[in-house]
Amino acid sequence: MIPRLALVVLATVLAGATRAADSRAAFLQLVDRPRVALAAEAQPPVAAGDVVEIAFSFTPEAGQRVPGILVKSARAAASARRPVVIALHGTGGNKESQRPFLAELARAGFVGVAIDARYHGARAQGGKNAKATEYVAAILRTYRTGQEHPFFIDPVWDVMRLIDCLVTRDDVDPRRIGLIGFSKGGIETYLAAAVDPRIAVAVPCIGVQSFRWAMENDSWQSRIGTVQAAFDAAAKDSGVALPGADFVRTFYDRVAPGIYGQFDGPAMLPLIAPRPLLAINGEIDPRTPMPGLMLCAEAARAAYRAAGAEEKFVLHIQPATGHKVLPESMTLAREWFVRWLKP
Repeated sequence: MIPRLALVVLATVLAGATRAADSRAAFLQLVDRPRVALAAEAQPPVAAGDVVEIAFSFTPEAGQRVPGILVKSARAAASARRPVVIALHGTGGNKESQRPFLAELARAGFVGVAIDARYHGARAQGGKNAKATEYVAAILRTYRTGQEHPFFIDPVWDVMRLIDCLVTRDDVDPRRIGLIGFSKGGIETYLAAAVDPRIAVAVPCIGVQSFRWAMENDSWQSRIGTVQAAFDAAAKDSGVALPGADFVRTFYDRVAPGIYGQFDGPAMLPLIAPRPLLAINGEIDPRTPMPGLMLCAEAARAAYRAAGAEEKFVLHIQPATGHKVLPESMTLAREWFVRWLKP
């Protein structure tokens, strides 16, 4: 006879697995849209010292074109399949900001890839110097119309379609795909890794958080501050003079459905298990408050423990550090990819 405690533990694990499957299916349903031909295009390689850079683009959905850069070692054999690491920039950034890290990856034996997020870089009318103005305006349009979800949701679809594009290349090993992202890109990293099992290794930087904890503990202001103009205009539209946590819920429900519930950090991080996951956060980062981060970490550890893969989850806290990634943390991230993707 199975002991009662063991039955309780088993029931808890099974219930968690069911909820996880539900979250994955729901998120995939949210991001799904009609598939179109990738129509991938690539420019001739351009040498830059000991690496070469290839500009490319593809179509993730009707009306969208994603530009990217791919960097690899100039000495790599043309026919050799290498592990690939995709780097996602933060709010106001662009693919070019990832060039130094992509070059480091290339020298370590990887293929490094970066793309422009929606309404960023070459996907903004103002080009790579547009900052986040068009992005914030697009989020406000989402609040008003319900069309598009550039705030964390649509970028996951772009990553999934990017992987569709990369696995067609003869220099990419489709079984060794890594993903790293920073801030906004860090959130997109754990969301994408949670729902796309082709992502073999994930490193979300200064992005892992519990949106629900932040709202319930009056710690939402810093994250909302990244899109403050959209939030303020949405509040004005709704006749809310002093928006608080209640209006934050309304705002999130329209611009990023589920982000503080079914798709919150504690729900999504466990879905990455047992694949290697390194989360990098700042100890005093107001955008990823420590108590909410610990809820995410506890949920992840439980999932990795249940999968017998405890060594594959690491939370690296940067002491006395705010919303930034330190050079030594970037080294740690590169070493994590080397360890698990084995270039």
